[in-house]
Amino acid sequence: MSPVISPTTGTLVGVSSSSLEQPVKAIAEEIVTSLTTKEIAFDIYNEEWPSQFEGYTDIWIVGGDGTLNRFINQYKHATQPLSLFRAGSGNDLHDMLFKDLSVEEQLTRALTEKVVLVDVGLCNEQLFLVGAGIGFDGAIVYDLLGKKRLAGKASYVPAIIKNLMGYTEKLCEVIVNELLIRQDCFAISVANVKRYAGEYMVAPNASITDGLLDVSIAGKISPLKRIKFLTMLSKGEHLNLPFVNYQQASRVSVHCAIPLHAHLDGEYLKSDWFDIRLAEKKLAFSGTRFE
Repeated sequence: MSPVISPTTGTLVGVSSSSLEQPVKAIAEEIVTSLTTKEIAFDIYNEEWPSQFEGYTDIWIVGGDGTLNRFINQYKHATQPLSLFRAGSGNDLHDMLFKDLSVEEQLTRALTEKVVLVDVGLCNEQLFLVGAGIGFDGAIVYDLLGKKRLAGKASYVPAIIKNLMGYTEKLCEVIVNELLIRQDCFAISVANVKRYAGEYMVAPNASITDGLLDVSIAGKISPLKRIKFLTMLSKGEHLNLPFVNYQQASRVSVHCAIPLHAHLDGEYLKSDWFDIRLAEKKLAFSGTRFE
């Protein structure tokens, strides 16, 4: 489990980070050194996270999109500003909010700058920040279960190639903006940010602060056209393709006669029904370079 570091008015307590893998360990140690030098009290949690965070001013997480997703779902009632330090296999949210800030720059901004409020998605009562992928996307994440993931899209390439050739479209009913779409679907993406899955520009028009989700439905695609689709997807040039239905909405539902592979921020799930909407609450992030 990735470390959670919380500035607090108490004294330093916590567990050793000696068992952590690089780069998580290096980043955690840099944060600890900096806060200690600044004489800012904090707690660090690694092996076990606490039951609640009452009394803390901020919550800093060292990890990636998946670590943050697990955190916001475990602590749905936490209200402290969050800061995510880049150390995951998927870092799409960090790269959007914090860009190329160094650890020390991000730490300093988190202690001094105003927070940014961002939209939060909700799928079958599970929160997400980056996006939900159903069908092709979910099958890729399923194939990666139990395997060590590398940073960026390197981990995804073998699973992408396999499913480009082998994934079979499923007949789905999608309701978006009061319109019923019933068709064979290759991939359904509901995005809160512009890109995910390591550099794929899934939703080039998306904004995490606009109060909308970007929905793209890719219909039946031949294997050769799938390669073209993926190439255009990586550049964000796929939305006008004839087999892609793109809309912005605050809510979308997806139903299929059989359970579909899916993911939320890269975390796997499977269901025959997906109720996806924006959550009522927003999350606060500190130390960002988001504009």
